[in-house]
Amino acid sequence: MTDLGLQGKRVIVTGAAGGLGRAFATSFGSAGATVLAADIDDAGLVETARLVETAGGKAVSSVVDVTSAASCRALADRAQTQMGGADVLVNNAAIYGGLERRPFQDIEEDVWDKVMAVNAKGVWQMTRAIAPLMRGSGGAIINIASATVFSGSPEWMHYVASKGAVIAMSRVMAKELGGDQIRVNVIAPGFTLTDASLGLMDDAKNYGANRAALKRNAEAEDICGAALYLASPLSGFVTGQTLVVDGGKQFI
Repeated sequence: MTDLGLQGKRVIVTGAAGGLGRAFATSFGSAGATVLAADIDDAGLVETARLVETAGGKAVSSVVDVTSAASCRALADRAQTQMGGADVLVNNAAIYGGLERRPFQDIEEDVWDKVMAVNAKGVWQMTRAIAPLMRGSGGAIINIASATVFSGSPEWMHYVASKGAVIAMSRVMAKELGGDQIRVNVIAPGFTLTDASLGLMDDAKNYGANRAALKRNAEAEDICGAALYLASPLSGFVTGQTLVVDGGKQFI
């Protein structure tokens, strides 16, 4: 891989036990980073750590509940102890797979609250726990939203609203953390062929592919280049931005 200036960088990826989070973790490993893979799923983290090290990186793993302030602080402590701090945080943890589509008026309150707690509150909790580790040396925070924020996918309001909140929060974070040279950006992937996505519907591989300029849906690896760019010195003057990675479904 081309040298992106990420060799030896200390990277935290949440939701790293599978899917897009595992792909992010592995791609940072291939760039020579030390990756702290975090998730509520301890078993999945074992495989992610193996893949990171196979790719050429160093791996640390830790169970975290992003809805818990105490759990996020414990993860920050582990990052400090095991890696000496953090240079990059990828807030990827989210409720997505298995989420039932319903008209907005029929979404159950407890489901709405759970989605918001993980997808939106979790980004806030993790960022406020990890950002202090970056103060004084700068860093990059990459929050994962979704291109569905821009299309307004029907019967998906809880998910769409939570990811819209991620974009809004990221703009505030970028301004509040910019004085510490901490950059905050968003990746908004289109429909991506992870196990979670494939389980949402029949023929998921072709879902909406005809609307994309590239006439296919993304594989997880298609999203990773954006994360590597936003973490690297190549994007050193980029903050507060949302990068849509969807093969050309939105805006064209």
